[in-house]
Amino acid sequence: MIILIPAYEPDRQLPDLIRSIRDAEPWATVVVVDDGSGPAYKDVFDGVKALGCHVVGYATNRGKGFALKTGFGFIADHLPGRNVVCADSDGQHTIVDILKVAAAVKPGSPAMVLGTRSFTGNVPARSRFGNNATRLLFTLATGQRISDTQTGLRGYPASMLPWLRSVHGERYEYELNLLLEAKQAGYAINSVDIATVYLEHNAGSHFRPVADSARIYAPLLKFLASSFTAFLVDTLMFLILTAATDSLLLAVVGARAVSSAVNFAVNRRLVFRRGREKPAARTGVRYFALVAVLLAANFGLIAAFEALSLAMLPAKILAEIALLATSYAVQQRFLFAGKNAGKVNGKAAAETADELPANTHIPA
Repeated sequence: MIILIPAYEPDRQLPDLIRSIRDAEPWATVVVVDDGSGPAYKDVFDGVKALGCHVVGYATNRGKGFALKTGFGFIADHLPGRNVVCADSDGQHTIVDILKVAAAVKPGSPAMVLGTRSFTGNVPARSRFGNNATRLLFTLATGQRISDTQTGLRGYPASMLPWLRSVHGERYEYELNLLLEAKQAGYAINSVDIATVYLEHNAGSHFRPVADSARIYAPLLKFLASSFTAFLVDTLMFLILTAATDSLLLAVVGARAVSSAVNFAVNRRLVFRRGREKPAARTGVRYFALVAVLLAANFGLIAAFEALSLAMLPAKILAEIALLATSYAVQQRFLFAGKNAGKVNGKAAAETADELPANTHIPA
């Protein structure tokens, strides 16, 4: 087992955590990544080195995602073939829970393990709100339910390292991207319950509520913005065609033909970053097949709502909302998805590998 700890401007909690690891598992290998903390934190990392840890560092802060991928790259190159447990440096994860997650990781199994918190008791408001919001959006995006999408305590089998290094993201959004892309890449998401620990109301966290939340939610918010734009186009065309033809079927089909063309172009170029990797013609055929299915469902829902004496415009709005999650999940996981597990481009690994020799400590 390897324990990987990304650290940015750590306090005494980091060496305390490593001592607890050494007391419980003297032979555990610990890799710490200094995410550009700067000279002021040299003493902390010197203490970590003295405790027998591998320490990898670079000069400029790049973010938690970059630090994790740097650690994965170091492990793949110098400590291959071993499972990895990632833990935070601020004391939120106890050694009992770290070992619990490690025990749940099965060598060769295509599954990651999350240490999930219950968020009961004295939990900071921003942490409770952030997890609830991300959990809801994640469920809408994937159809999967995960109780703690923001946990930093995660376990991975050695076979997952190439994929972990290929997933997009350099800051806090990286960990959510792993969850969003896992199923399409062929990986399951398992979980074990862990304690909910917030020391000094999470004062040691470097999470920036506005900037980092924007990064985390960007893929989902872009899709919602694209869908809302298409909805406005669709509704406008629907009202025009309804007035001009007095035919519900023609109005629904005509409006959707226009709005779906707009939506496809925006989603392929702006929303799903890997959408342009696939030929437009092939993706377009699949997209409009999805449109046809959603169109039939949309028509059926509108007719059903009208049968319940609901006016046409409110009926259409409710139908669109009901189908939104399905549309996102299918596009994200099938139409504009990236490469499958094992078929990675290695870009992230190459970005970090060049920096490893500059500030790397390997214990004797």
